[in-house]
Amino acid sequence: MFWHNFKYTLKVVLRDHALIFWTFAFPLILATFFFLAFSNITSSESLDIIDLAVVDNEAWKDNQIFRPALQELSNESSDDQLFNTKYVSRAEAEQLLESDEIAAYLLLEESAQDTQSPASPPVPAIFASKSNIDSTIVQSVVESIAEQASIITTILQENPAALKDLAKAEKANIVDQSSSNLDYVMIEYYTLIAMICLYGGIIGMVAVNQLLADMSMSGRRIAISPARKSTLVFAALCASYLIQLVAVALLFLFLIFVLHVDFGTHLPLIILLTLIGSLAGLALGVLLATTIKSTANTKVGLILAITMFGCFLAGMMGITMKYLVDTNLPLLNRLNPANLITDGLYSLYYYDTFDRYWGNIITLVIISLVMISISVYSLRKEQYDRL
Repeated sequence: MFWHNFKYTLKVVLRDHALIFWTFAFPLILATFFFLAFSNITSSESLDIIDLAVVDNEAWKDNQIFRPALQELSNESSDDQLFNTKYVSRAEAEQLLESDEIAAYLLLEESAQDTQSPASPPVPAIFASKSNIDSTIVQSVVESIAEQASIITTILQENPAALKDLAKAEKANIVDQSSSNLDYVMIEYYTLIAMICLYGGIIGMVAVNQLLADMSMSGRRIAISPARKSTLVFAALCASYLIQLVAVALLFLFLIFVLHVDFGTHLPLIILLTLIGSLAGLALGVLLATTIKSTANTKVGLILAITMFGCFLAGMMGITMKYLVDTNLPLLNRLNPANLITDGLYSLYYYDTFDRYWGNIITLVIISLVMISISVYSLRKEQYDRL
């Protein structure tokens, strides 16, 4: 009986052309649109080297904090070069600024060098003709250098030996573990994967509807047959889950081999997350199929609405929305399956620890079990006055 209903569910689902479109074709089309829209966004928004001038007076030449720091940030042989720095007189700096040849110039006053206190190193003044991102970056760099200099100066005054220990600790323990291909556009692809996982709910709903007496003729025959309903439901869910996994695998193959999307080095964990996410989508469809008393089209529309709203909160229409919800309504996204899937993929891509990932996995499993339990309870309570 299990295999018979398993094959029957496969035939019913695969013959539903609209369902096949939403499950297999639509995610590929949407992925292509994402690729066309976002493929060049990172490179187009990359920061250019900023033209900067420094008034090369005696105060600047004697400064042992800002002068070496700026030289390092202006090193043309470094991959981290931020500034293209010119050392000029005050008059030349003013002329360069007026002709927009530089974004800003720095001036360290002679009086500041003479009156500085040990705990407050002199900070150069910033002169910019207009307020834009370049001048903001210059100001941010100057403030950052000043803050670090103040901390180091304080440590030198209070406990010089601690500075040596700090330097040794940094040399021994600080390792750059950042991803070599960080790209915030990846969040769009993550929400797409979350969407296809939750679309499994439509497949599960169609499969379960075939077993309900108030939804189909086959369900009426099953209701009066001696067949064990638990076996039939389990077979239908297994068939639905298999179709869903094929759809997810097809999307991954398309993203990796056609669009060349890089998912990092944790592919087994990504697969595990999509398996659990697909289970959550299937559980959502079964829950709505067994608890909502309405037509099949209404249930499909409800699943689509819930899925798309969840993906919207997870950042599909803009990563800013995910940040806003995480900041102001964190519980909402902690219960949002689309965000849990997206956030799990996000944590694998951006972080070197797995605490956040496993937290999302556990929450997804709990939510899935709760939805399945409610569905089982609803099926057991299902009664009909007449068929």
